Amino acid sequence: MSSPVIKPDWQTVARMIDHTLLKPEATYDQVEQLCREAIQYGFCSVCVNPSYVFWAADLLGESNVKVASVVGFPLGATLTSVKRYEAVEALRLGASELDMVIDVGALKDGARDDVFDDIEQLADVSHQSNAILKVIIETCLLTDEEKVEACELAMEAGADFVKTSTGFNKAGATVGDVELMRRVVGDKLGVKAAGGIRSAADAIAMINAGANRIGASASVAIVKELGAE
Repeated sequence: MSSPVIKPDWQTVARMIDHTLLKPEATYDQVEQLCREAIQYGFCSVCVNPSYVFWAADLLGESNVKVASVVGFPLGATLTSVKRYEAVEALRLGASELDMVIDVGALKDGARDDVFDDIEQLADVSHQSNAILKVIIETCLLTDEEKVEACELAMEAGADFVKTSTGFNKAGATVGDVELMRRVVGDKLGVKAAGGIRSAADAIAMINAGANRIGASASVAIVKELGAE
């Protein structure tokens, strides 16, 4: 028997959304608008590039909206030492959540120890600052077996979430990938769906598939479809 379809209200969905602006051409004014929208609609966080973390934290002030940032983004193919430094700096500037990209090539080469160490070091840095680490596995580049392996490594290395996609590659989140990731991690980790989620129907499909966090730049349109004003 299939699970019942859940149709949450807009406030519930909003609290699951990382309101995201990661375009390289993003400006301060756009980040300011992002933060104002996040406060207005009660999004879980804003997700910005590291250069805007300090400003986002300042703009959000004493609100309940968290600041998330990205590490090794969007390729993941940089040194673990560099990712670690980037994470430390983002946390120092005010981030409380980090979305890191794994070394996809290392995973595909079977270099499990390298992938594990990459994640573990960032989990250690994050947890020292009471921050959350999300691990982007870039599902569109992986076989199902590699997706399972990536999720298992994230669990073993102490991550808090696994995340489907950067949104900067050839495809984003799919219902099938979210279902697979949820089956692998069970209730041990969160699952974040990101990339190509542009409507309320998209978001609700991901939530019903097992996602408990959504990354989207169309966040306002999504919650307005669900009844927000």
